[in-house]
Amino acid sequence: MEREGETSVVVAVVTEPRFTQRYRDYLEKQKLLDRQHRVQKLRDGMVALPVLAETLPERHLQELRNRVAPGSSCRLTQLLDPLPSKKARVCSPAQRLCLEVRRWVEDRGVTWCTELEADLPRSWQRHGDLMLLSEDCFQAEQWQSLEPELWETVASALGVQRLAKRGRVLPDGTRTPSVTLLLGDHGWVEHMDNGIRYTFDVTQCMFSFGNITEKLRVASLSCAGEILVDLYAGIGYFTLPFLVHAGAAFVHACEWNPHAAAALRNNLEINGVADRCQIHFGDNRKLQLSNAADRVNLGLIPSSEEGWPVACRVLRKDVGGVLHIHQNVESFSGRKPQPLGSSDTGKEHHGPHPQKVITDKRGNGTPGHVRGDMPPSASKPEWHSWAESTATQIASLLHRVHGRVWRTQILRVHPVKSYAPHVDHIVLDLECRPCPLVA
Repeated sequence: MEREGETSVVVAVVTEPRFTQRYRDYLEKQKLLDRQHRVQKLRDGMVALPVLAETLPERHLQELRNRVAPGSSCRLTQLLDPLPSKKARVCSPAQRLCLEVRRWVEDRGVTWCTELEADLPRSWQRHGDLMLLSEDCFQAEQWQSLEPELWETVASALGVQRLAKRGRVLPDGTRTPSVTLLLGDHGWVEHMDNGIRYTFDVTQCMFSFGNITEKLRVASLSCAGEILVDLYAGIGYFTLPFLVHAGAAFVHACEWNPHAAAALRNNLEINGVADRCQIHFGDNRKLQLSNAADRVNLGLIPSSEEGWPVACRVLRKDVGGVLHIHQNVESFSGRKPQPLGSSDTGKEHHGPHPQKVITDKRGNGTPGHVRGDMPPSASKPEWHSWAESTATQIASLLHRVHGRVWRTQILRVHPVKSYAPHVDHIVLDLECRPCPLVA
């Protein structure tokens, strides 16, 4: 790999301008044309075509003079510091990063090696002038002696002012990201998504680009006049689409991460919907709210199961509503599907008020889960099985919470993203309605 600033020499064949295209065609056919360097016009008016050889064999020179372009002048020359071609100048951000970091490292007397090159980042997330690097880069010990100046070089190569490195999400209940700020004095960024402005601190709050399909779907729902409860609001991933685009009348947003709650409060203000949302800070299992929601969003993975009783309690007693239940589900052929992060709540419907799973699509007068045709979006049998089980459990929970029989019906099972190999992040839209009271 050539280093910037080093003198390089390229061999070229020289001829008159009117013969340039004939020479080019011949050299390309013989696979001798150097595409990494530009064809140059010399001071004497002749044209030099770089070639992929230390010298061009005499037989090729004779072919050019006698057959390709009879009467042409044909000689060899050396181009000092040849100009790179347009193709050579266009390199990927990863290639540019490698070139600039290598040059900077070698200028400081450190030997470049394959270990350092393999340790450079291959992917990142951009948030305005801050680049968030992946967790599996810059792990070699050699980098430590080059900090903190190294980060200025990396940021310059990537065209940003600030730099941070992502770690694994901490298992602290609030899903705090383990992010280290490498360059810059703060981690606050702004991200525009489907016409909605999100501001947050990348060192304290999660932001998943992979959830964009679900945010767009939520934004397309018709929620005019509805009261919604978002049990895991975060910085407003779904709260804001429900308010800004879906037209929800009011949202109760629950969040216990103080940094996310602060970002949510700010995001509600800058998007002009703060008057239609109340933030309930703290553990949503202690939420002092009931019989209020037309719709409940449970946007927590790997499982939102701990929030199911709360979701059942806040639904309106008279008409019920819709639950949007997020879950990570394993999809292994030949194995019994097991949702990740779930506990054995399947026993719920075997309690003092067992619920019957029925086959009548209308469910007229029959308690339990209405088991109709699974929507075509449920393309994996594991999704189907988890959705059926969840619908039955929710029917049982609703019976216990409200003291009367409810019916549940699957409206849709929607894939959000692939979370890991054989693990899918999906959403179940579940309609929940109280059965008519019988005298």
